[in-house]
Amino acid sequence: MLARRRAAVAALASALVAGTLGGALGGAPASAVSTDQSYWVPVDKQLVIKGRGYGHGHGMSQYGAQGAALNGLSYNEIAEFYYPGTEWGKVRGRVRVLISADTSDDVVVSPTEGLTVRDLGDKSTHVLPVRDEITRWRLCVRQGRTVLEFYTDRWRRFRAAWARQIQGDAEFFANGPITLSTPSGTKTYRGILRAASPSPGSHARDTVNVVSMDQYVMGVVPYEMPASWHPEAVKAQAIAARTYATWSRNQRRRGHYQICDTTSCQVYGGVSGEDPRSNAAVGATRRQILTYSGKPAFTQFSASSGGWTSAGSVPYLPAQEDPYDGWDGNQVHSWTATVDAGRLERSHPRIGTLKRIRVTSRDGNGEWQGRVTQLVLEGTDGQATISGDSFRWAFGLRSNWFSIEPTPIMTRWSRIGGTDSTIGAVRGGEYAVATGAAQSFQRGRIFFSRKTGARELYGRILRAYTRVGGPRSDLGFPRTPVRRRGPNRLARFQNGSIYFKRGSAPRPVTGAIDKRFLAVKGLRSGLGWPLTTNYAIRGGERVDYQGGHITWNRRTGTTQVVRN
Repeated sequence: MLARRRAAVAALASALVAGTLGGALGGAPASAVSTDQSYWVPVDKQLVIKGRGYGHGHGMSQYGAQGAALNGLSYNEIAEFYYPGTEWGKVRGRVRVLISADTSDDVVVSPTEGLTVRDLGDKSTHVLPVRDEITRWRLCVRQGRTVLEFYTDRWRRFRAAWARQIQGDAEFFANGPITLSTPSGTKTYRGILRAASPSPGSHARDTVNVVSMDQYVMGVVPYEMPASWHPEAVKAQAIAARTYATWSRNQRRRGHYQICDTTSCQVYGGVSGEDPRSNAAVGATRRQILTYSGKPAFTQFSASSGGWTSAGSVPYLPAQEDPYDGWDGNQVHSWTATVDAGRLERSHPRIGTLKRIRVTSRDGNGEWQGRVTQLVLEGTDGQATISGDSFRWAFGLRSNWFSIEPTPIMTRWSRIGGTDSTIGAVRGGEYAVATGAAQSFQRGRIFFSRKTGARELYGRILRAYTRVGGPRSDLGFPRTPVRRRGPNRLARFQNGSIYFKRGSAPRPVTGAIDKRFLAVKGLRSGLGWPLTTNYAIRGGERVDYQGGHITWNRRTGTTQVVRN
């Protein structure tokens, strides 16, 4: 039964293409603009994502409605801003709501004043007796037929003649709200609780709440927007929820239910979720809906637009700048998340090791050119194309309006001029070295460690560094990029330096000798450029310079400078 109930909710959600707080399903894809935004994956697989908004962004931003109300807009003005081109109308009648938490085939209720059963086959109604020993009533299926039972110390069949003759579905109603028992607990609902057959002749039953539209909206609004928010914002939410439910009802006029009670449609909690403040908003907007071409509008909404709404599937859901969404209390207007790119490798094993993510299209609205519509995963063994929504759901992001922060290496590359820099264009992805990472470019490499940051090397300095073992050598990671001294070059490292004077080979100098050289002002000390690297002498090491030499005593750890 649980699997069937979930499938039914999923089918309805797919059919309605609906959206609610938290960003449920969106409408038709918005028009996209081509982009070529590359994000290289760091070796630790940790991607820093910056994003805007929460949800699909179609129609009303709920945080935006609050911001607009705080700016003095009425609920009419809020609704007309987020659904431009719609008109005002009225709604009548009831709506049939699937109670998804009731995963069993029976409908179990508590005794209450005037509790009545209606046989939907012959439309007869029967008030149930009140007895102290009866603690619950239920409609269930026995041998393909709906039967009525009551609970004392156990479940017993109700033997009244009419109860033995129920031909079709049946339902409970009372003088007031009814408490429903489900496998996950109890909730109280207004209106009717029906044991409804999903299809003619089915032995299964779904629990469906048949309730007036305004009573339904009373059970929706406080789940979708805080009832404590500005009354005009809550009224705007009531309009959006009532209109959406009316639209949904029109899509499934003959269905045994017309809307579900989860985020796949709109969250609905019956009387148990109502709040006097939101009930007042429902009452103040009684029966009001938005229409388009004389029909109920498809009033999608989401938590936060991030500053731009996104285009939906109908003309009154345009992409437009939203000046109300960014008020101080909106904590999801912009956000940051860190995610593990390894998930993408596991979900797309054919690409191998993920090296780069390329965003190839966005909707063109706002920062970074807007919401991501398509991206390409590039790996060592192949690539895969996925939608922005697929990426969003893979990492549980708040929306598909996001950008991936560049790695420290790529940040450094951009800072020094990108493809126009000394090291030129990117040649490959980031790879691990020692306790950090490196990346290759046309004419050099950039090395990164948390202690030293990202530093670029190229030319004779890079070749010398590579020959001695790079970051795994005594030098460690570079602390500076290559520095120029006229036609000459040098670079500083964690434990030494490499010096290159035109006309001679690069000279790596490490340890205490290089520290002493720098302490006596280095190239300005009068010692000049090194003529050798560190070489062993009795009891220590020595480096020869143009104007002298420096020795290091292994036993004492001291150094001595000798000038010519």
